[in-house]
Amino acid sequence: MKNYEIAKIRNISLLGHRGSGKTTLTEALLYISKTINKMGSVEDGNTVSDYDKEEIRRVFSINTSVIPIEYGEGKYNFLDTPGYFDFVGEVESAVRVSGSSVIVLDATSGVEVGAEKAWRILEEKKQPRIIYLNKMDKGHINYEKLLYELKEKFGKKIAPFCVPIGEKEEFKGFVNIIEMKSRIFNGRECEDRPIPDFMDVSEVRNLLMEAVAETDEELMEKYFNGEEFTIEEIKRGLHKGVVNGDVVPVIVGSAMQGIGIHTLFKMINDYMPLPNEMFDGVRVGKNPAGEECFRKVDKAEPFSATVFKTLVDPFIGKITLFKVNSGVLKKDMEVLNINKNKKEKISQIFFLRGNKQEDALEITAGDIGATTKLQYTQTGDTLCDKDNPIEYPQIDFPKACFYSGVEPAEKADDEKLSTCLQKMMEEDPTFKVYRNHETKQLLIGGQGEKHLYIIICKIKNKFGVHAVLNDPIVSYRETIKGSSSVQGKHKKQSGGAGQYGDVFIKFEHCDKEFEFIDDIHGGVVPKSFIPAVEKGLLEAKEKGTLAGYPVINFKATLYDGSYHPVDSNEISFKQAAILAFKKGIEEAKPVLLEPIISMKITIPEIYLGDVMGDMNKRRGRILGMDHNSYGEHILNVEAPQVEVLNYALDLRAMTQGRGEFSFEFSRYEEVPDVLAQKIIANRKKD
Repeated sequence: MKNYEIAKIRNISLLGHRGSGKTTLTEALLYISKTINKMGSVEDGNTVSDYDKEEIRRVFSINTSVIPIEYGEGKYNFLDTPGYFDFVGEVESAVRVSGSSVIVLDATSGVEVGAEKAWRILEEKKQPRIIYLNKMDKGHINYEKLLYELKEKFGKKIAPFCVPIGEKEEFKGFVNIIEMKSRIFNGRECEDRPIPDFMDVSEVRNLLMEAVAETDEELMEKYFNGEEFTIEEIKRGLHKGVVNGDVVPVIVGSAMQGIGIHTLFKMINDYMPLPNEMFDGVRVGKNPAGEECFRKVDKAEPFSATVFKTLVDPFIGKITLFKVNSGVLKKDMEVLNINKNKKEKISQIFFLRGNKQEDALEITAGDIGATTKLQYTQTGDTLCDKDNPIEYPQIDFPKACFYSGVEPAEKADDEKLSTCLQKMMEEDPTFKVYRNHETKQLLIGGQGEKHLYIIICKIKNKFGVHAVLNDPIVSYRETIKGSSSVQGKHKKQSGGAGQYGDVFIKFEHCDKEFEFIDDIHGGVVPKSFIPAVEKGLLEAKEKGTLAGYPVINFKATLYDGSYHPVDSNEISFKQAAILAFKKGIEEAKPVLLEPIISMKITIPEIYLGDVMGDMNKRRGRILGMDHNSYGEHILNVEAPQVEVLNYALDLRAMTQGRGEFSFEFSRYEEVPDVLAQKIIANRKKD
């Protein structure tokens, strides 16, 4: 694959709801451009972009695939993204490096939540987009109603560039409103024809011309004077409107039949921005001193690139995908990873199409490429020229919101499993691994149950390690509500030197996690043994008397005791303190505490009642409510952790995927007595 100048490159993300046809559209683009000789299908598992074993088995995309296509005189880097919400991190990374996007809609289903989420991401990134109404040949589709729905959801930016000809099986093509000609499918390909006599598209064209006029004062004057725009003026005006985000073209077609594919290529070429066109062709970062610095998207500038994806291959090793923001990357260059402050040697560079590599000698500004065997580099890092360092902002990946325990099916694989999970974390920044040192449980976190299960399947496929998921263990605590004064006496005589330690300790509730007070007078307990008393309490508090959970929020005051001049030692007083703890906590009204989670839940108004009612059932408390710029409600909630372990799944089900939430640990609170008795009973069974 040859290198292209910036003016010939387009980077485009394909976004949309699951099942809308993004992967099939990618196949159609490959086929129409003659990159492949035959279209594959998702059902047959032979598409270029869905090559992972799990993608083939499950018949949907899991990873973002980079699909470079040479068509006409240009190069189009398509990034085929997953539609499932569990893999939204893949969408975020793709949008970060693409200059434009195509939102693919299943015309038979209308505007689904996946399309709404894609639109919002693009709005926040201020990225130009086209809407491709796919599957126009499937079922009854009311095009006018669909346009109305698009305008209702996304506003007046929506501009139809095409009008379909025929419905269902009779769908044969469309009228191109800009060029005022038809594109009709003849059974093999689409060909240009005159507009059918029965069709009147003047009203739609007038609306489009009005949009053209609004992009330029001269064009506005010409429009009011009743003069016709030339094709060049229309394209120039619409290009400006699309790049500015004021116009979002809507086109129609069928990826399966190859209808609308040529038009899509042409529209991307005519209306989507070049890599150096958005944001004045400048990328903003920071130098090592933390000062703002800039790079023009130009091959003459010093090299810099953003790493947006990492693939872990058991045979090749680590594959790093990057977008070159400035300069040129060549083989055998040494570059700086500014995030890790480490130098990396670029031994091999190539273009990746699905899982196929095409070697390259250099990759220039605006283009997307890949390399292997980088030692330190991870997704989100910046690679740059050693003498001209710059660090670009990190990719904004969503935090894990669903956690599950994981363990190897074979105990011997314990260490191997941890290594594999770390590799998966490199591949997917939305996936997290950590060990709860209190429960000794290994936990993995992600965007949902499907996300974690697929990670486990990937580990089995790639590394041969079989793992099983289980419920997270909740870390309860114990505390005391009352107070007690007790004696702890440790006396042991077994011939020779014995052991003797005797302490009187008062236990009472305290706001601090643990407080130890030395209130000994007259040397009844020697100073040298007092640290051993505290050490004994610290050890004993890790296992409470109610259910064996750690004890918190108590004060222990050592106020009396006795010792033996020969038999007393540190171990004796440590044991005496442990005995006092067990007795004292039992007498001071011990209670069970549970972790409380602070949550921010974002939902459309229509689901407000359901979500609030559900939260009440979970013993949650609504603390307040805000609104965001989209008119959605943001609920500030506190709830017991045990009640919201599966909340990511439940909220998605309640809100059809439109609800989102984030959470963090807040504090511990007393468990209601009825529930506490059940927890204690279950704990004693174990």
